[in-house]
Amino acid sequence: VNINPAFAYRLSDAVSVGAGVSVQKLQAELSNFVPGAGVAKLKADDLGYGFNLGLTVQASPATRFGLAYRSSIKYELAGSATFSAADALNGSIKADLRVPESVSLSVFSVIDPRWELMADVTWMRWSRLRQLDVIRTSAPGAGSTLQSLPFNWDDVWRFSVGANYRVSERMKLRFGAAFDQTPTNDVDRTPRLPDQDRTWLAAGVQYR
Repeated sequence: VNINPAFAYRLSDAVSVGAGVSVQKLQAELSNFVPGAGVAKLKADDLGYGFNLGLTVQASPATRFGLAYRSSIKYELAGSATFSAADALNGSIKADLRVPESVSLSVFSVIDPRWELMADVTWMRWSRLRQLDVIRTSAPGAGSTLQSLPFNWDDVWRFSVGANYRVSERMKLRFGAAFDQTPTNDVDRTPRLPDQDRTWLAAGVQYR
């Protein structure tokens, strides 16, 4: 869950800047079977804080460009570990996690009174996520590593194109497509986080 108040300021008729603050709630639950201990469930959550910056340039009356940066956010997750067949192993846990920053470049252009075209490319620094160590914070084994989850994710790119079609002064039809690279790899991919390259299709209606 992300709450992101933001503001913008017009420097001139052609240039605007913006900024915002993110307050993010992350809640996670991971489960797996442990021989002799039954089903293990790890639950943890935390609040994280970040920021985002933006720049818009009106290059011509019909075309504008945008540049946006969203910061990484660090979480100090805290929660519990429970085992369905070994209550003595239950206890509290913690884990440090940092989600990636991203940079986006976009363009929007009015082709004629009815058609508007747009595109963007986004880079995400998923290589920040190398490994997640779950540490016990209570007995038994306080301070020891309960689980170490390897990710070894890679930085990725996302490409998208779209269009608006003005049906009338009040209504627009929107549609687009995107290609989104996966950060995972064949060696470290797990059933917990199955993933692959994705192709997105989108459609919408705007009515004033």
